[in-house]
Amino acid sequence: MSIIDNKKAFFDYFIEERFEAGLVLQGWEVKSIRAGRVQLKEAYVIVRNGEVYLFGCHISALTSTSTHVHPETTRTRKLLLNAAEISKLIGKVERSGYTLVPLNLHYSKGRVKCDIGLAKGKKQHDKRETEKQRDGQREIQAAMKQNRR
Repeated sequence: MSIIDNKKAFFDYFIEERFEAGLVLQGWEVKSIRAGRVQLKEAYVIVRNGEVYLFGCHISALTSTSTHVHPETTRTRKLLLNAAEISKLIGKVERSGYTLVPLNLHYSKGRVKCDIGLAKGKKQHDKRETEKQRDGQREIQAAMKQNRR
C-alpha cells in the first residue's frame, strides 16, 4: 500500500532500476507517516562511508505525539539495504554517473519501506517529449471514452 509517491522523480529522471529499502525511523516519525504528513518532493539519496542515507525528506510532527521530543523534520535518515545492493549502487553512482532518487514510501508487512530508483537525468527536450506523450495518451483516453457513449 503506497503512502506517498515522488511524481517529480519520474518527470526529471529516467528510472533504470528500483530497490526497496527499509528506513531507520523514530516513533513520532512512524506516527506522522501513518497520518500522511510526509513529503518526498525535494528528497534525494546519497551514499556515504558504505551506507545509504535519505536527505531532505520532510516529515511533519504531530502535535499529540511530540510533546516531550523536539523533532527535526528534515533530519538525515539511514536506509537499510543488503551489502550486495549497496556495493552495486556505489559502483553505478560513482563510475557511471547515475543518481539515486527516492520514488515512494509504502508499507510492506507493516513496515515503512522506501523505493529507491537508480536514475539518469533527463535533458529539457526529453522532458518535453515525455509531456507530449502524456498529452497524447490523455487525448486517446478521452476519444475512447466518447466512443463508448
